[in-house]
Amino acid sequence: MSATMAAAEPASLNDYMRQPRHAPDAQVRYGPAPAQVAELFLPKAKGPHPVVILLHGGCFLKQYEGFPQTSAIAADLAGHGYAVWNVEYRKLGEAGADYPGTFLDVAAAIDGLRDQAAKYDLDLKRVVAVGHSAGGHLALWAASRARIPAASPLHAANPLKIGAVVSLAGIGDLDGQGRVFALPCGDDTIARLVDSAHRRDPFADTSPAALLPSGARTVMVHGAFDAVMPPYTGRDYALRARQAGDAAEVVVIPDAAHFDLVIPTTAAWARIVGVIDREMKALAP
Repeated sequence: MSATMAAAEPASLNDYMRQPRHAPDAQVRYGPAPAQVAELFLPKAKGPHPVVILLHGGCFLKQYEGFPQTSAIAADLAGHGYAVWNVEYRKLGEAGADYPGTFLDVAAAIDGLRDQAAKYDLDLKRVVAVGHSAGGHLALWAASRARIPAASPLHAANPLKIGAVVSLAGIGDLDGQGRVFALPCGDDTIARLVDSAHRRDPFADTSPAALLPSGARTVMVHGAFDAVMPPYTGRDYALRARQAGDAAEVVVIPDAAHFDLVIPTTAAWARIVGVIDREMKALAP
Protein backbone atom coordinates (compact mmCIF):
# COMPACT_ATOMS: atom_id res chain seq x y z
CA MET A 1 0.00 0.00 0.00
CA SER A 2 2.77 2.42 0.87
CA ALA A 3 4.45 1.83 -2.49
CA THR A 4 1.18 2.56 -4.29
CA MET A 5 0.66 5.74 -2.31
CA ALA A 6 4.22 6.90 -3.00
CA ALA A 7 3.75 6.33 -6.74
CA ALA A 8 0.66 8.54 -6.66
CA GLU A 9 2.40 11.46 -4.98
CA PRO A 10 2.44 14.60 -7.15
CA ALA A 11 5.78 15.36 -8.80
CA SER A 12 8.13 17.70 -6.96
CA LEU A 13 10.41 20.49 -8.11
CA ASN A 14 13.32 18.08 -7.73
CA ASP A 15 11.59 15.56 -9.98
CA TYR A 16 11.20 18.26 -12.59
CA MET A 17 14.76 19.59 -12.31
CA ARG A 18 16.39 16.14 -12.45
CA GLN A 19 14.93 15.09 -15.80
CA PRO A 20 17.49 13.73 -18.29
CA ARG A 21 18.34 16.05 -21.14
CA HIS A 22 17.55 14.99 -24.71
CA ALA A 23 19.55 16.19 -27.70
CA PRO A 24 17.68 18.22 -30.34
CA ASP A 25 17.95 17.72 -34.08
CA ALA A 26 19.08 21.31 -34.55
CA GLN A 27 19.95 24.37 -32.51
CA VAL A 28 19.30 27.83 -33.94
CA ARG A 29 20.51 31.14 -32.59
CA TYR A 30 18.15 34.11 -32.97
CA GLY A 31 20.42 36.64 -31.26
CA PRO A 32 23.94 37.09 -29.84
CA ALA A 33 23.16 36.55 -26.15
CA PRO A 34 23.78 33.04 -24.75
CA ALA A 35 20.08 32.60 -23.99
CA GLN A 36 18.90 33.69 -27.43
CA VAL A 37 18.64 30.20 -28.84
CA ALA A 38 15.99 27.67 -29.80
CA GLU A 39 16.20 23.92 -30.11
CA LEU A 40 14.32 22.06 -32.83
CA PHE A 41 13.10 18.51 -32.29
CA LEU A 42 11.84 16.78 -35.43
CA PRO A 43 9.58 13.77 -35.96
CA LYS A 44 10.85 10.83 -37.98
CA ALA A 45 7.92 10.94 -40.40
CA LYS A 46 7.99 12.93 -43.62
CA GLY A 47 6.69 16.52 -43.45
CA PRO A 48 5.20 19.01 -43.62
CA HIS A 49 5.32 18.95 -39.83
CA PRO A 50 2.80 20.69 -37.57
CA VAL A 51 4.66 22.82 -35.04
CA VAL A 52 4.54 23.03 -31.27
CA ILE A 53 6.19 26.11 -29.82
CA LEU A 54 7.40 25.14 -26.34
CA LEU A 55 8.08 27.76 -23.67
CA HIS A 56 9.55 26.69 -20.35
CA GLY A 57 8.63 28.10 -16.95
CA GLY A 58 10.72 28.90 -13.92
CA CYS A 59 9.35 32.18 -12.53
CA PHE A 60 11.16 34.11 -15.31
CA LEU A 61 14.28 33.61 -13.14
CA LYS A 62 17.72 32.53 -14.33
CA GLN A 63 18.28 29.91 -11.65
CA TYR A 64 15.54 27.62 -12.91
CA GLU A 65 17.28 26.94 -16.25
CA GLY A 66 14.98 25.78 -19.05
CA PHE A 67 16.25 23.42 -21.75
CA PRO A 68 17.45 20.68 -19.36
CA GLN A 69 13.90 20.35 -18.06
CA THR A 70 11.83 20.78 -21.24
CA SER A 71 13.87 18.65 -23.62
CA ALA A 72 12.16 15.48 -22.35
CA ILE A 73 8.66 16.63 -23.29
CA ALA A 74 10.01 18.15 -26.52
CA ALA A 75 11.42 14.75 -27.50
CA ASP A 76 8.17 13.07 -26.51
CA LEU A 77 6.12 15.45 -28.66
CA ALA A 78 8.44 14.83 -31.60
CA GLY A 79 7.65 11.16 -31.13
CA HIS A 80 3.98 12.03 -31.55
CA GLY A 81 4.64 13.61 -34.94
CA TYR A 82 5.29 17.27 -34.09
CA ALA A 83 8.17 19.56 -34.87
CA VAL A 84 8.94 21.18 -31.53
CA TRP A 85 10.50 24.65 -31.36
CA ASN A 86 11.85 24.71 -27.80
CA VAL A 87 12.56 28.35 -26.98
CA GLU A 88 15.07 29.76 -24.54
CA TYR A 89 14.94 33.44 -23.62
CA ARG A 90 16.73 35.90 -21.33
CA LYS A 91 15.48 35.58 -17.77
CA LEU A 92 15.70 37.88 -14.76
CA GLY A 93 19.29 37.82 -13.58
CA GLU A 94 20.69 37.84 -17.12
CA ALA A 95 21.86 40.95 -18.96
CA GLY A 96 19.12 42.39 -21.17
CA ALA A 97 16.26 40.49 -19.53
CA ASP A 98 12.98 41.93 -18.17
CA TYR A 99 11.17 44.65 -20.16
CA PRO A 100 11.40 44.73 -23.10
CA GLY A 101 14.17 42.14 -23.51
CA THR A 102 12.44 38.96 -22.35
CA PHE A 103 9.38 39.71 -24.48
CA LEU A 104 11.41 40.67 -27.52
CA ASP A 105 13.34 37.42 -27.23
CA VAL A 106 10.19 35.32 -27.29
CA ALA A 107 8.82 37.32 -30.21
CA ALA A 108 12.06 37.03 -32.20
CA ALA A 109 12.32 33.30 -31.57
CA ILE A 110 8.75 32.67 -32.67
CA ASP A 111 8.90 34.86 -35.75
CA GLY A 112 12.24 33.20 -36.56
CA LEU A 113 10.33 30.02 -37.37
CA ARG A 114 9.66 31.52 -40.76
CA ASP A 115 13.37 31.32 -41.55
CA GLN A 116 13.42 27.59 -40.71
CA ALA A 117 10.18 26.50 -42.34
CA ALA A 118 11.50 25.56 -45.78
CA LYS A 119 14.66 23.88 -44.50
CA TYR A 120 12.83 21.64 -42.03
CA ASP A 121 9.48 21.33 -43.84
CA LEU A 122 7.46 23.05 -41.12
CA ASP A 123 3.74 23.69 -41.54
CA LEU A 124 3.27 27.21 -40.14
CA LYS A 125 -0.48 27.04 -40.69
CA ARG A 126 -0.66 24.49 -37.87
CA VAL A 127 1.06 26.05 -34.86
CA VAL A 128 0.18 25.42 -31.22
CA ALA A 129 2.00 27.21 -28.40
CA VAL A 130 2.53 25.21 -25.21
CA GLY A 131 3.97 26.87 -22.13
CA HIS A 132 4.37 25.91 -18.49
CA SER A 133 3.91 28.35 -15.59
CA ALA A 134 5.81 31.51 -16.60
CA GLY A 135 6.06 29.97 -20.05
CA GLY A 136 2.27 29.59 -20.06
CA HIS A 137 2.05 33.34 -19.68
CA LEU A 138 4.50 33.82 -22.56
CA ALA A 139 2.53 31.41 -24.77
CA LEU A 140 -0.70 33.31 -24.13
CA TRP A 141 1.08 36.61 -24.67
CA ALA A 142 2.66 35.42 -27.93
CA ALA A 143 -0.76 34.50 -29.31
CA SER A 144 -1.98 38.03 -28.53
CA ARG A 145 0.88 39.97 -30.11
CA ALA A 146 -1.21 41.30 -32.98
CA ARG A 147 -3.15 43.39 -30.42
CA ILE A 148 -0.13 45.08 -28.87
CA PRO A 149 -0.46 48.87 -29.28
CA ALA A 150 1.57 50.37 -32.10
CA ALA A 151 3.37 52.73 -29.71
CA SER A 152 4.78 49.84 -27.69
CA PRO A 153 8.37 48.64 -28.24
CA LEU A 154 6.86 45.15 -28.30
CA HIS A 155 4.68 45.88 -31.32
CA ALA A 156 5.37 43.89 -34.50
CA ALA A 157 3.72 44.48 -37.85
CA ASN A 158 3.27 40.83 -38.79
CA PRO A 159 3.67 38.42 -35.87
CA LEU A 160 3.52 34.71 -36.61
CA LYS A 161 -0.03 33.49 -36.12
CA ILE A 162 -0.57 30.95 -33.36
CA GLY A 163 -3.70 28.87 -33.84
CA ALA A 164 -4.07 27.55 -30.30
CA VAL A 165 -2.47 27.86 -26.89
CA VAL A 166 -2.23 25.08 -24.32
CA SER A 167 -1.25 26.86 -21.12
CA LEU A 168 0.05 24.49 -18.45
CA ALA A 169 -0.49 26.22 -15.10
CA GLY A 170 0.19 29.54 -16.78
CA ILE A 171 -0.65 33.03 -15.57
CA GLY A 172 -2.91 34.90 -17.95
CA ASP A 173 -3.59 38.00 -15.87
CA LEU A 174 -0.34 39.54 -14.63
CA ASP A 175 -2.19 42.32 -12.87
CA GLY A 176 -5.11 40.53 -11.24
CA GLN A 177 -3.26 37.30 -10.43
CA GLY A 178 0.13 38.75 -9.62
CA ARG A 179 -0.19 38.12 -5.90
CA VAL A 180 -0.85 34.42 -6.51
CA PHE A 181 2.25 34.14 -8.69
CA ALA A 182 4.31 36.09 -6.15
CA LEU A 183 3.94 33.44 -3.46
CA PRO A 184 6.33 30.93 -5.10
CA CYS A 185 8.22 33.33 -7.36
CA GLY A 186 8.91 36.41 -5.24
CA ASP A 187 7.09 39.64 -4.52
CA ASP A 188 9.01 41.70 -7.07
CA THR A 189 9.27 39.23 -9.95
CA ILE A 190 6.40 40.52 -12.05
CA ALA A 191 7.25 44.14 -11.24
CA ARG A 192 10.76 43.56 -12.54
CA LEU A 193 9.52 41.68 -15.58
CA VAL A 194 7.19 44.47 -16.75
CA ASP A 195 9.23 47.38 -15.31
CA SER A 196 6.33 48.74 -13.29
CA ALA A 197 8.63 51.20 -11.51
CA HIS A 198 9.12 53.23 -14.69
CA ARG A 199 5.99 52.63 -16.76
CA ARG A 200 2.53 54.16 -16.35
CA ASP A 201 0.62 51.12 -17.63
CA PRO A 202 3.04 48.19 -17.44
CA PHE A 203 0.42 45.52 -18.18
CA ALA A 204 -1.03 47.05 -21.36
CA ASP A 205 1.44 45.23 -23.63
CA THR A 206 2.63 42.42 -21.34
CA SER A 207 -0.46 40.81 -19.80
CA PRO A 208 -2.49 38.46 -22.00
CA ALA A 209 -5.66 39.53 -20.18
CA ALA A 210 -5.12 43.09 -21.44
CA LEU A 211 -4.71 41.88 -25.03
CA LEU A 212 -7.91 39.89 -25.50
CA PRO A 213 -9.28 38.65 -27.79
CA SER A 214 -6.22 36.89 -29.16
CA GLY A 215 -8.11 34.99 -31.85
CA ALA A 216 -6.46 31.74 -30.75
CA ARG A 217 -8.21 28.81 -29.14
CA THR A 218 -7.10 28.60 -25.50
CA VAL A 219 -6.93 25.66 -23.12
CA MET A 220 -5.93 26.41 -19.53
CA VAL A 221 -4.62 23.18 -17.97
CA HIS A 222 -4.11 22.90 -14.21
CA GLY A 223 -3.40 20.14 -11.75
CA ALA A 224 -6.08 19.83 -9.09
CA PHE A 225 -3.40 20.10 -6.37
CA ASP A 226 -1.41 22.94 -7.94
CA ALA A 227 -0.53 25.42 -5.20
CA VAL A 228 1.55 27.60 -7.55
CA MET A 229 -1.21 28.46 -10.04
CA PRO A 230 -4.42 26.92 -8.69
CA PRO A 231 -7.20 25.91 -11.10
CA TYR A 232 -9.34 28.94 -10.28
CA THR A 233 -6.74 31.18 -11.94
CA GLY A 234 -7.22 29.35 -15.23
CA ARG A 235 -10.99 29.48 -14.86
CA ASP A 236 -10.85 33.24 -14.32
CA TYR A 237 -8.73 33.80 -17.41
CA ALA A 238 -10.80 31.47 -19.59
CA LEU A 239 -13.94 33.33 -18.56
CA ARG A 240 -12.38 36.65 -19.55
CA ALA A 241 -11.25 35.18 -22.86
CA ARG A 242 -14.73 33.87 -23.65
CA GLN A 243 -16.30 37.20 -22.70
CA ALA A 244 -13.92 38.86 -25.17
CA GLY A 245 -14.96 36.45 -27.94
CA ASP A 246 -12.26 33.77 -27.84
CA ALA A 247 -12.83 30.02 -27.58
CA ALA A 248 -11.42 29.04 -24.19
CA GLU A 249 -11.76 26.15 -21.78
CA VAL A 250 -10.22 24.77 -18.59
CA VAL A 251 -8.92 21.25 -18.04
CA VAL A 252 -8.30 20.25 -14.41
CA ILE A 253 -6.27 17.06 -14.01
CA PRO A 254 -6.98 15.04 -10.85
CA ASP A 255 -4.10 13.89 -8.62
CA ALA A 256 -1.69 16.30 -10.34
CA ALA A 257 0.19 19.33 -9.07
CA HIS A 258 2.39 21.95 -10.74
CA PHE A 259 5.20 19.78 -12.11
CA ASP A 260 3.26 16.68 -13.17
CA LEU A 261 2.23 18.66 -16.24
CA VAL A 262 5.74 18.72 -17.71
CA ILE A 263 7.18 15.27 -16.97
CA PRO A 264 6.54 12.84 -19.85
CA THR A 265 6.17 9.75 -17.66
CA THR A 266 3.12 11.09 -15.78
CA ALA A 267 -0.54 10.37 -16.42
CA ALA A 268 -1.06 14.14 -16.52
CA TRP A 269 1.29 14.51 -19.48
CA ALA A 270 -0.52 11.77 -21.39
CA ARG A 271 -3.73 13.74 -20.92
CA ILE A 272 -2.02 16.92 -22.13
CA VAL A 273 -0.73 15.24 -25.28
CA GLY A 274 -4.34 14.34 -26.03
CA VAL A 275 -5.31 18.00 -25.67
CA ILE A 276 -2.48 19.07 -27.99
CA ASP A 277 -3.51 16.42 -30.54
CA ARG A 278 -7.08 17.69 -30.45
CA GLU A 279 -6.11 21.32 -30.88
CA MET A 280 -3.73 20.55 -33.71
CA LYS A 281 -6.39 18.54 -35.55
CA ALA A 282 -8.73 21.52 -35.27
CA LEU A 283 -6.16 23.56 -37.24
CA ALA A 284 -6.00 21.08 -40.10
CA PRO A 285 -7.40 22.37 -43.42
